[in-house]
Order: sequence, then C-alpha cells, then structure tokens
Amino acid sequence: MSESKLRDTSLDFSVSIINLVKELKLKKENIISNQIGRSGTSIGANIREAQYAHGKADFISKLQIALKEANETGYWLELLYKTNYIDVETYKNLDTACTSIRVMLISSINTVKARENLNENTTSSKG
Repeated sequence: MSESKLRDTSLDFSVSIINLVKELKLKKENIISNQIGRSGTSIGANIREAQYAHGKADFISKLQIALKEANETGYWLELLYKTNYIDVETYKNLDTACTSIRVMLISSINTVKARENLNENTTSSKG
C-alpha cells in the first residue's frame, strides 16, 4: 500500500468531514459534529505524524491510533444517519471512504509488523 495514497485519501476524507461538520452546525447539531470533527480529522493527522515516527514501534502506534479514530468516526457516521442528520447517500459515501481508510491502515500495519517479524527472525538466525 502506497503511503502517499493513504495520506491523500485521509486528507480528502478530512476535508469531507469538515464540510459535514459545517452542515451539521447549520442544523444546530453540536454534540456529534464536535465528536466526528475531532475523530475524522485525527485520522489524517496521525497518519501524517507516522511519517516522522521515532522507529517502527512509534510508526505502528500512530497508525493504530489512526485506525481507532477511523473506527470511532464510522460510529459517529452511523449515529448521524440513524438520527436523520445525514441522508443515506451521504452516509454511504462517507462510510465507504472511512472503511477504505481502515482497510489501508490495517494493511499497512500488518505489512510493517510482518517486516519487523521477518527482520527479527533473520537477525536471530544469524546469531
């Protein structure tokens, strides 16, 4: 998985979330809009932070935080839909994008962990 694709997708998703929050504020919805605004934009922020992580463990940790935030965002999207703050099309589009980011994050995390395990096994077999 290309890291730049993940960064680009998460940035686009953050823009969509900010636009959603603007719409929700116009509808006088403040509780969920604040929550989804934080979790939805935190995904990309943590992915960006991972670029300059202090080692593999920190890199994985940042991506895992982004994954947790993406999962939380999915919850808020579902709640917004079930309380009629967003229509089915908006929900499906944003949920699909959020799910796509989760899949990319899981793939990236698993790839790094697999490489780390491979390196550990190679190093231990040399010793």
